[in-house]
Amino acid sequence: MGNNSSKAGKSTSRKLRPLQTQARPGSEAAMKPKPVTIDPGYRGSGKLEGRVALITGGDSGIGRAVAVHFAAEGADVAISYLSEDADARETAKLVKAYGRRCELISGDLISRKNCVKAVERTIKKFGRLDILINNAAAQYPQDSIEDITEKDLDRTFKVNIMSMFHLTAAALPHLRKQSGSTIINTTSVTAYRGSPKLLDYASTKGAIVSFTRSLSGSLAKENIRVNGVSPGPIWTPLIPSTFDATKVAKFGSDVPMGRAGQPWECATCYVFLASADSSYITGQILHPNGGEIVNG
Repeated sequence: MGNNSSKAGKSTSRKLRPLQTQARPGSEAAMKPKPVTIDPGYRGSGKLEGRVALITGGDSGIGRAVAVHFAAEGADVAISYLSEDADARETAKLVKAYGRRCELISGDLISRKNCVKAVERTIKKFGRLDILINNAAAQYPQDSIEDITEKDLDRTFKVNIMSMFHLTAAALPHLRKQSGSTIINTTSVTAYRGSPKLLDYASTKGAIVSFTRSLSGSLAKENIRVNGVSPGPIWTPLIPSTFDATKVAKFGSDVPMGRAGQPWECATCYVFLASADSSYITGQILHPNGGEIVNG
């Protein structure tokens, strides 16, 4: 299954990509080379058999890879996405190839109403919710804080962190009904090392770290685990749709491993945190980042 071999993720060390840019929000189908969603050698072992996950930003990139890996492990998935219908349909096709069901839910998560709708549609389709993956994100690079518009600042915070509050609040009554429910939030290496040209984005990602740690303490007694994943440079549609062509070509070449990571190399972190393999882990962050040393 998947759309490329794992060798594509491992053998491109320090090679430049073709010059490319896209309009927001970006399309995985237009990327060169295509991201690797799942290692063809991956074999599920029923770690998530019979469970249901809601994944925001699940149409492409890391979200797609998480959806496909969850399906390989036996889960049905609901995918929340903005407007990338073609990418979302491809994700559903990949999920269904593993014999699992996939519900597609479009809508802008800056709206609390759409956050609630995503949860309600999941429950209507599957009758339960075991795993919430808060993954959707937006970024608007700027050279200076003086260049950040009020509109972009507002959207970055609403999509990246405020939606997590709304989705979690809507999901909690359903998560409480299932034994071993989990919430996994996507933060970023920028939360730990900063990013001069992504001030607002990095700030939201730092907030997600604090949100994850605080929420984990709040829900520990209810046996709902809350953890996070902090990716480094991962080859997803967010990159060509927000950076210039020269930066896209070199993206990820400055980390110790010398290359950007592939979505599948993050997705296995989510499988671990969603499964019983991590039953004694909560309030923690995993760091698939190509060797960057971070504190926290």
